[in-house]
Amino acid sequence: MSLLKRLEKEKIQLHEEPTNESRTVRSIPQNDPWREFKGSVHHEVIQALDKINTQNLTSVILHPIVEQTLDERADIMGLIPPRTERERLIQEVMDEILGFGPIEQLLQDPTVNEIMVNGPHQVYVERKGKLELVGVTFYDDAHVLHIIEKIVAPLGRRIDESQPMVDARLPDGSRVNAIVPPLALNGPILTIRKFAKIPFTMDNLVSFGTLTTEMAEFIDACVKARLNVIVSGGTGSGKTTTLGVISAYIPEDERIITIEDAAELQLRQTHVVTLETRPANIEGKGAVMIRDLVRNALRMRPERIIVGEVRSGEALDMLQAMNTGHDGSLTTGHANTPRDMLSRLETMVLMAGMDLPVRAIREQISSALDVIVQQSRLRDGSRKITHITEVLGMEGEVIVLQDIFRFEQIGIDKQGKVQGHYRATGIRPHFMDKLISAGQILPDDLFSNKY
Repeated sequence: MSLLKRLEKEKIQLHEEPTNESRTVRSIPQNDPWREFKGSVHHEVIQALDKINTQNLTSVILHPIVEQTLDERADIMGLIPPRTERERLIQEVMDEILGFGPIEQLLQDPTVNEIMVNGPHQVYVERKGKLELVGVTFYDDAHVLHIIEKIVAPLGRRIDESQPMVDARLPDGSRVNAIVPPLALNGPILTIRKFAKIPFTMDNLVSFGTLTTEMAEFIDACVKARLNVIVSGGTGSGKTTTLGVISAYIPEDERIITIEDAAELQLRQTHVVTLETRPANIEGKGAVMIRDLVRNALRMRPERIIVGEVRSGEALDMLQAMNTGHDGSLTTGHANTPRDMLSRLETMVLMAGMDLPVRAIREQISSALDVIVQQSRLRDGSRKITHITEVLGMEGEVIVLQDIFRFEQIGIDKQGKVQGHYRATGIRPHFMDKLISAGQILPDDLFSNKY
């Protein structure tokens, strides 16, 4: 079916709105007086494109076509759009054809971290950790659904009433989740967590105040010494970003296998194998879960296994891999404190369907994990690593933890910014001998309680 026929079938007419940086977010009222004109321009452009090879269509090729069509339609209809309005209409038609319609401008805005489409007439974004309503709107539910399908179709995914939820990713690695009626009562819901076009480095995180240079130096040594590390945190705390940053410390000559629901990690090493889960097909068969990929990865001669996030029974396979020679593994998990992360891991291991005693599970966890990096998004929207914690082992029935570094909040200033400082606890980790034997010599004063 041609794009024109699809658009006619879904009765989609273009509609759009604003950002603040590289492209100005265009706030168009729901009763946009140019909507009908814009729809006719779009219709004619699609007809023109149906007659040519659009395989390598770019903005350079498309812009003059849209511009000429708009001017011709304006002459026929006796309209003279103001210059600024003319440029807006041209850009909106191009966004609909080449990009993702009304949200394309938000995707291009470097200040936007996350985009939340709550039905056709309400769009929120996250900037600097804070949510704000923007003027972007869609024409109707069909328009939102069209954009969702445009995202998921190239990945072989589908979304409809029989399968109303989908996880996907954009070509740049941004994570996408969509849920549609009848599950979503407000209309189709689309959530996009943008991924940085240029991956963040540890220097970036230090400059953002996420951690200190001393903490970064310590994490560097842990990764190079092949300690098993889990990055723990709540939703939107920046776990995946931090995981990607600390993965950069893995030596270039090691074979790395990454396993994710939607591939988004951007590793800079050359020897990286990227695995991604697959949902069930229309008959409900053929699903490949993270647990399946972890098991398969063990047969691929991995030197490092990086699991984007453990959230279910794959935790058992991950822990067993860590305990059977695949040290230096990295992963993330949802929890608000290091102690909560251990409890979550216990629950996830039980979800694997193995009838194991709690003590046996705890022994698996304590022997597999070396370091928990706890990250939080604070009330002012800032993201900070609040704990770097060592997993010491079992003492009776309890896993013993000790903090190596902590962020201590002391208050909030008049601008609502969280005030506090990082400090070392003064405790040297028990795995110092392992760091030294791996050639990771840290300064004697790194762990002193002086800052």
